[in-house]
Amino acid sequence: MKIYLNGELVDKENAKISVFDHGLLYGDGVFEGIRLYDGCVYKLDEHLERLEFSAKAILLDLPLDRKGFAEAVCETCRQNNLKNGYVRLVVTRGAGHLGLTPDGCGPPSVIIIADEIQLYPEELYKNGLKIISVATRRINASALPPAVKSLNYLNNILAKIEAKRVGFQEALMLNDKGEIAECTGDNVFILSKGVIFTPPLDAGSLRGITRAAVMDLAMELGFEVKEQALTRYDLWTAEECFLTGTAAEVIPCVEVDHRVIGSGKPGEATQALIGKFREKVKKDGVFL
Repeated sequence: MKIYLNGELVDKENAKISVFDHGLLYGDGVFEGIRLYDGCVYKLDEHLERLEFSAKAILLDLPLDRKGFAEAVCETCRQNNLKNGYVRLVVTRGAGHLGLTPDGCGPPSVIIIADEIQLYPEELYKNGLKIISVATRRINASALPPAVKSLNYLNNILAKIEAKRVGFQEALMLNDKGEIAECTGDNVFILSKGVIFTPPLDAGSLRGITRAAVMDLAMELGFEVKEQALTRYDLWTAEECFLTGTAAEVIPCVEVDHRVIGSGKPGEATQALIGKFREKVKKDGVFL
């Protein structure tokens, strides 16, 4: 495997950064997770725009422009003979001293990993996922904007650990108002009385690339789509529930907090969206 590291493609064993890099010491940096389908880097431009916005929000000057990042991502996939997989693009603040201040850090480190991925087994796309709400709350949007896709994921990791320890693969995270924010790595949707709902961004939801794509696809299929604050009660009583994310794609959710959703099987709307999404991903992006 070849890893892109600061302008060079190096063997996996030689892909190393300084122990003084603030990405390691403090989670000071940003990243994107990007999918590759049949040689098409899905929505690459949208991912790079979000990377730029995240970097701007934390006052991190990116060392490459959008065209440079796009070529680096594509070349990393080519060098690894990858046609289907997952790309992790990381930009850290760079090496500095042991203090919190980023003064003196740099230059930024750019890391691109292109590899295969399977977040959930295929059987869960057919039979549905069971999730549980956890005590760990999503960080308040006024403390750290959820639109910033930073390297500090400890909040989400703690929630994931809670869920795994009681036998669930995914955790439902609430904000400090008790509203649904998101899952640890996915956005949340429900179908209720023919309308598809998802929490608004200010509830603590990531501005998901797949989230936006699925909202568009749902409207193409004739559904009304609304961003609205949701509670656990709304999920418990929904007709259908599904999650979206770059790695997860669109996955049905058939149980929340031990409450069966709908019939307990992936619903018609969810299945239609899965089919529509998988059809579109091979056409909407940058080809290698």
